[in-house]
Amino acid sequence: MSVQMKTVLKHLVAKQQGYVELRWHRRLSHQFVATKGRVDVANQGVTEGVGVRALVDGAWGFAATADVSEPAIKRAIEQAQLNARLIASIRGQRPNTLGIGKLSTKDFIGAGFKELVELSVADKLGQVISMEQELAKSSKLMHTAKVRYSEYLEEKAIVTSDGACCSMQIAQPELSVSAIAEKDGQRSTSHKGAGVSGGWNCLFKHPTLDHVIDDVSKTAVDLLAAKYPEGGKKICILAPAVVGLLCHEAIGHTVEADFVKSGSVAQGKIGQQVASKLVTMADSGCESIAGYAVGNLPFDDEGIETENTVIIKDGILNSYLHNRETAAEFGVTPTGNSRAWMFSDEPLIRMRNTYIVPGKQKLSDMIMGLEDGYLIEGAGSGQADANGEFMFGSSYVWEIKNGKKTNLLREATLSGIAFDVLKTVDAVSEEFLWDLGTGHCGKGQPAKVDAGGPYIRCEIDIGGRQS
Repeated sequence: MSVQMKTVLKHLVAKQQGYVELRWHRRLSHQFVATKGRVDVANQGVTEGVGVRALVDGAWGFAATADVSEPAIKRAIEQAQLNARLIASIRGQRPNTLGIGKLSTKDFIGAGFKELVELSVADKLGQVISMEQELAKSSKLMHTAKVRYSEYLEEKAIVTSDGACCSMQIAQPELSVSAIAEKDGQRSTSHKGAGVSGGWNCLFKHPTLDHVIDDVSKTAVDLLAAKYPEGGKKICILAPAVVGLLCHEAIGHTVEADFVKSGSVAQGKIGQQVASKLVTMADSGCESIAGYAVGNLPFDDEGIETENTVIIKDGILNSYLHNRETAAEFGVTPTGNSRAWMFSDEPLIRMRNTYIVPGKQKLSDMIMGLEDGYLIEGAGSGQADANGEFMFGSSYVWEIKNGKKTNLLREATLSGIAFDVLKTVDAVSEEFLWDLGTGHCGKGQPAKVDAGGPYIRCEIDIGGRQS
């Protein structure tokens, strides 16, 4: 259907003057949650419509319609153009050019799309129920077992008056497993999850889901007897999920060009050293390191083909993340980071798959080279601001003494200034993992993204507490 809609949109755009962008979007979603031996959630949703943007006298106008007939789309185009003229009349005409990038003409069908369409709801739900039952029975100390599966089956067609004419069908499934263990009134939790751009089989081949039931159960139970880490500034090894959290929340948002224009810490720092020379960081819509990241997209919602954008190269800030408008303003090529969650949303500058490039050291050697510190795993929630100052949670850490991983410890908080932390990196592993493919990034509207990286060794502030 995406190719058929592309033909309809192309016909309508050909009759317009000035810049017009049409985006048809259909999403089929499923979500299942099983806990305590029952199915708590079994939802299905379908949304479909066309979003329209028009650029008139330097002003943007937007309109959307859930009616995908040609007359309705034509009315939405007229409304978007009217909205643009009204805004231009209020603020005055201004020059507004769009960056020239590679406009896509692809008709893309992603791996796993047909597989998930054809796989029955009963099969998907059955797997979720089976895994929850297995987790619940894994230990006598298991208080609560929960397994959540969700998927998005996305179809889009994008046509612009200056040459983009593309369509795609992509699948984005994810699975989360969580456990709460209890003993003598004390509880501890453990969680693992993964998401992919691909199908059912691709999802269950994700390395994070290897032995996921046993790992989640054992960690939850072991944490019942665990102490808390000692607070203070420590030399730590950050696991890929924590690296991804740092990349996305504390650095990635500061280099989105709209935030840069608003005065983020990255403003004016292109060409400056912001990290150790061992650090190269990128954001990719077509990642090729592991092949399963959930943020893979053939083109963005302006029809620009996605690429691998190197944000930091050998410690030097190299690029911001752009849509077509900010790319023209900064005098660079669009990076393919313009994304909208629904057809009724205007595209924003968003990340896709954000990561640090693998290094040359082995994790085992990095641990052997650390006399006193922590291996930080179990990435949790957190926050960061425009200055790159962050505070993240970690559900568990491993103590490292005399080059050996020793005691499992309870949750800790991590804090610091992101670029300052990256300047202390003295080792980067060759091991790599995408490990933040569940849930959504929020920036006024959700977005499916991924993040990860190698293990990195750095200095960071740890917040613990007395046991």
